[in-house]
Amino acid sequence: MIKGSDGKAAMSTLDNPTLLEVVRASRVVAVIRGDSPEHAADAARVLFREGIRLVEIALTTPGTPDAIASVAAEVPEGAYLGAGTVMTLEDVDAVIAAGATFVVTPSVSESVPYAAGRGVPVLAGAFTPTEAYEAWRQGAAAVKLFPASAVGPAYLKALTEPFPQIPFLAVGGMGLEQLPQYVAAGALGIGAGGPLVGDGARGGSAEALAERARAFVSAARELEGAA
Repeated sequence: MIKGSDGKAAMSTLDNPTLLEVVRASRVVAVIRGDSPEHAADAARVLFREGIRLVEIALTTPGTPDAIASVAAEVPEGAYLGAGTVMTLEDVDAVIAAGATFVVTPSVSESVPYAAGRGVPVLAGAFTPTEAYEAWRQGAAAVKLFPASAVGPAYLKALTEPFPQIPFLAVGGMGLEQLPQYVAAGALGIGAGGPLVGDGARGGSAEALAERARAFVSAARELEGAA
């Protein structure tokens, strides 16, 4: 990832495609919170197979680095495997070593500038205008509005008005119904946990997970061409 003159991670033709390009095209980041590294890895494989292009395995999953390492070599071309709930410098080091190609935080924390400085795209969690700007200033590739469901798409739209340079992702309580609402409000896309993954990362039905993934992929395709 190339750094711009302001020190931020810059979009580069060498990154083919960039994380933000994939978010903008696919609209959905799958959020896995599993009960074991094996179940989390299996869920990630199903999601990638069914066309989800961005999969995040949260560090609240036992053995997340092991789950990432077991899937990293199988990630389809043009897709990204990331780690979520990345809070500390040690977290960043562990998930990058395992093979994560992006990191997600629930808040503005020390992991944001550290991961960005290592050239790894960061989706940094923020809730207020001050937090959103600070996350962006520290090098976040995009700001994750969290928990978005607590305030609704009108709040996200209001955030985009003073910060048109900041890409936003809506996370927290996001399902199929919310996807078009938040894209219309200015989000690049959503992060979907329970409504998409369900119990698929806790030993639930792989077939049901695949069906939900196909539904999200289909809904995202209907938004092609949206700003």
